[in-house]
Amino acid sequence: MSKVLTCEKLTKVYGKEKTALDGIDLELDFGRIVGLLGPNGSGKTTLLKLANGLLQPTEGRIRIAGMAPGPETKELVSYLPDADWLPDWMRVEELVEMFRDFYGTPSQAKAYIGFDAAKANEMLARLNIAPNARLKTLSKGNKEKVQLVLAMSRHARLYLLDEPIAGVDPAARDFILRTILTNYNEEGTVLISTHLIADIEKVLDEVILLKDGALMLHESVDRIREERGKSVDALFREVFKC
Repeated sequence: MSKVLTCEKLTKVYGKEKTALDGIDLELDFGRIVGLLGPNGSGKTTLLKLANGLLQPTEGRIRIAGMAPGPETKELVSYLPDADWLPDWMRVEELVEMFRDFYGTPSQAKAYIGFDAAKANEMLARLNIAPNARLKTLSKGNKEKVQLVLAMSRHARLYLLDEPIAGVDPAARDFILRTILTNYNEEGTVLISTHLIADIEKVLDEVILLKDGALMLHESVDRIREERGKSVDALFREVFKC
């Protein structure tokens, strides 16, 4: 089976001067939870947008399950951007229906794609988010929870989450991490971009460290702890210390 994500000499340059990604070589297997780590401006969001087909490489290539990002990969990828993007005049229940209509329901033939409305409604109820509430009436944290619930209720092969816990209070972070752990398709892979490493380290199988658009490290969390004798958070602080 193909890797869920493959990058070969992947390069993205904005304009004439800003190199966001510089020759990235990377392979991710199915069934992993991977932290995409690095300071602001390291290229994390650019990589996620390239994987989702929102940007095109300047050089090199990127593949999702062996395919170039495009119409064929849209049903395989669930993307959560780092900005509000849903129509804020819609009610929460209308958003759930919109996702179900757009993505369809999982079938036996393609159980790994589609949208599970029942799962979304269950998670929203546990978060005490009223289905008839309009998005614009919710707090910033609750808006982000709604967006996360919709993304994680997709049956996908690759989940791209850009800073999914940055805008919520610490008390809600554990719930959100449990939501990610218990609701993604276990045959898929979750790629989480974040700078809140201490909060998310406990759920990760692997980490990717980016610095100035270059790949500094791609390693399993267990190997980092065993061979380096330190946590991922400690390693990050060492690599990126001022």
